Amino acid sequence: MSRARKREMSRRGFLAAGSATLMGAGIACTASPSSQPPAKAPEAGNTAPPAAAQQVPIPTTAADVPGPAAGTAMTKEYVQMVGRMAYLWGWPLVNSINRSISFSKAPEPGLMGGTIPVAFNRNAMLTGYISPNQTFVACPNQDVAYGAGWMALDKEPIVFQVPEFGDRFWVYAHYDVRTDEFSEIGKAYGTRPGFYLMVGPNWKGGTPAGITAVVRSSTSLAFVAPRIFVDDTAEDQKAVQPVISQVVYYPLSEFDGTMKTKDWSKLPHFPAPPSKGKGEATWVNPETFFDELPAVMKHVPPMPGEEALYKWIGSVLDAAAQDPKIMQALRETALDTEHTMILPFLQWRNNGRAAGNGWNSPVNNAQWGTDYLNRTGSAKSNMYDNRPNETKYLYRDADSQGQPLDGHNLYTVTFAKGQEPPVKGFWSMTLYNDVHLFHANPLNRFSLGTKNKNLKHNADGSLTLYAGAKSPGADKESNWLPAPEGTFSFYIRCYWAEKAVIDGTWMPPQVEKVKVNS
Repeated sequence: MSRARKREMSRRGFLAAGSATLMGAGIACTASPSSQPPAKAPEAGNTAPPAAAQQVPIPTTAADVPGPAAGTAMTKEYVQMVGRMAYLWGWPLVNSINRSISFSKAPEPGLMGGTIPVAFNRNAMLTGYISPNQTFVACPNQDVAYGAGWMALDKEPIVFQVPEFGDRFWVYAHYDVRTDEFSEIGKAYGTRPGFYLMVGPNWKGGTPAGITAVVRSSTSLAFVAPRIFVDDTAEDQKAVQPVISQVVYYPLSEFDGTMKTKDWSKLPHFPAPPSKGKGEATWVNPETFFDELPAVMKHVPPMPGEEALYKWIGSVLDAAAQDPKIMQALRETALDTEHTMILPFLQWRNNGRAAGNGWNSPVNNAQWGTDYLNRTGSAKSNMYDNRPNETKYLYRDADSQGQPLDGHNLYTVTFAKGQEPPVKGFWSMTLYNDVHLFHANPLNRFSLGTKNKNLKHNADGSLTLYAGAKSPGADKESNWLPAPEGTFSFYIRCYWAEKAVIDGTWMPPQVEKVKVNS
């Protein structure tokens, strides 16, 4: 018999033996389903193997996604990494909460330090421009009469009044704790005079009779900052007072359907919080930041998509509460991050994105979402932006050659004829010192723009603005912004800007250093 024949017979024998074994086990390879005997139930204590692969449930909501496990070992480097991200993310939130705490100490609407309107569950208003001496907030402007107030919406909804402003530009900016705006109230939106209601995230009531509309904050605390345009003439300063007196916020329980008035010129004065150094008052202390952050995170719920971030940061905060070494690592990280990451936001080149001709502009202002970089950059440099369709901001701290602006030099900014900022509201260019506050000067002048009625145009119709510590000459002083003898910055505001400003088709001109003849 050949070897091939032997191999074939051996293979058939193996298959036959295997088939017999399977038949002996009660499994007929060729039997139809109807011919198979019913499956026997497993005996007690025995677990039947699964008949097929089982699917692990795929998460469909944020709640289905597991987070970091409690008690997990954490190296110092890991704590530092999470802490650095948490500091950037949480800086505006801690800042907001600490400002609200300061406001809550005011027994009634008044002026903090005699300069800043302050109120809790109500508002206070200035009757003119903000004082150049204030340090409560960086980058204020002297184009509007400001109002301010913090509202605890978990206590009671707040009514706010809109008087008849006529042709005057105005906007009520309403912010949640994240510094996002949550309403569209103002001239640009065609808001009608009347009574409006502000409610918190959990309010479920209907619209009360006499209320025109309801706006809802995503957080139970809300900051309000009405802005009413006023030009620099005595006539307009007087004319604006009747409408300012009717810009009033108050609890719903006091609403009676009548327009209330308030003489804001008679506000009491309260002490201002101490300022460390020469800049804006300190609202975020890196040494206590991580002690404060857990309560802030409980007060401010995660936005959709932030649930994992809250779990991630929360796991380290929970560990720090149990381990002093972890908390110490977080404090050290906060101190380092404040210096290396937050402080550089005072340089405009580190804020926003290029807007042409050497200027930068914020991105996503007051509608930050998860844009934590720009949110924190603006919170440090110029907190409480308006949304882009309300105000376009442009800023810089260098000249056309990329050199820092310095008051020892004279600079010009020339708008060609017909190329001043195209706006439906107003525009201005403000000069700030190195910490984004006003520079005291004999002219008491800090900005130039729409509000100024004595600006001089050149013979060709262009407009040149000057900046420097020394006057450019008596014939040019109407167009001069006095600067400190040191570094400074420019800041252009375009309120209710035309489309060309918003989309970047229009760009502000370069800043040119004037050559001095030797």
